[in-house]
Amino acid sequence: MTRAPLVAATALLIAAVCSAQAMGPPPSGIVKANETPALLKGIGIDQRLDAPLPLSLAFTDEAGREVRLGDFFGRRPVVLALVYYNCPMLCTQVLNGLVGSLNTMSLAAGRDFDVVLVSFDPREKPANARASKEAYLSRYKHPAADAGWHFLTGREPEIQALAQAVGFHYRYDASLDQFAHASAVYVATPDGRLARYFFGIEYAPRDLRLALVEASSGKIGTPVDQILLFCFHYDPALGKYGAAVVNIVRLAGILTVASLAVAIFLMSRRARRRASAPPARLVHGASR
Repeated sequence: MTRAPLVAATALLIAAVCSAQAMGPPPSGIVKANETPALLKGIGIDQRLDAPLPLSLAFTDEAGREVRLGDFFGRRPVVLALVYYNCPMLCTQVLNGLVGSLNTMSLAAGRDFDVVLVSFDPREKPANARASKEAYLSRYKHPAADAGWHFLTGREPEIQALAQAVGFHYRYDASLDQFAHASAVYVATPDGRLARYFFGIEYAPRDLRLALVEASSGKIGTPVDQILLFCFHYDPALGKYGAAVVNIVRLAGILTVASLAVAIFLMSRRARRRASAPPARLVHGASR
């Protein structure tokens, strides 16, 4: 009887694996788990450490002023990110992760470093940048934040030049009206050289702070392992799963199997303890 929970859990795990196998390959047109969608081929980020940024590029800030990238360099290190403000998913997570990390640091934007965000969608205007700045500054709890956060838009040639300089490869899909891209933020030295890359959507505050401190003195970091997240969504009209959805499904499957394995282990250990425990003794009350 003590083996019943273990047997039941094992059967559940086997059933889950078998049901997944029974589903067979995905229908035609759906991205397989181990297959890179055609749109994502060539999408990624090259680490170009110590490469100079093109500081002469012209952009427009959230107030509609014409600025140059170099206007935000020269005094402090810079946290740079290429996003687009109307991104339906990944760019929002990038900015949320950045704000969350910066909020826990003793260093402050506008005093110790600057944050420069550049939209890689040339259709976006200063109004889009202004709305994003208002939303994120409401969550960034440091004084002088307005002077330290810069939300820029620009024309296609300048955007392409900046993307090429930081190694950011992306592509626009007109049929979906979406950009396929990966996620990262970059730390640059005050004189405009790329010092560190941070991939994904969560950035360890300690590592980000160290990168800013080192970049402030001109120190260049070393390449890091890339764990790329892609923004590319499911299109019901075409019946295709985007890479973001595929990654989520993969993660959910891994977590499910891991949870079942832990449950099996705990129930097995509990069963062994019960089997090895001495039988309880009956205690009879004393009779008069």
